[in-house]
Amino acid sequence: MQLLEIFDSEDYKGHRSEDEDNTVPKLSDLRKTKLTLAQLNRLRIMNDVRKLEHEQKLETVKQQYKIPVAEVPQM
Repeated sequence: MQLLEIFDSEDYKGHRSEDEDNTVPKLSDLRKTKLTLAQLNRLRIMNDVRKLEHEQKLETVKQQYKIPVAEVPQM
């Protein structure tokens, strides 16, 4: 969970919500559940969102820690 998600109550597209989690395994369940196409699509979107957030985070870190350009005095 990102820090901003704690303060913003908006639903982020591509993130899992707890009300969609209806796969509570029981003791009698012996087989693995099969993923539907909708679930696979949701997983792909979640992966894309995480990848984009990671790239944006890397860009901000690069901006924060880049070596400052030395100003050349003009004569």
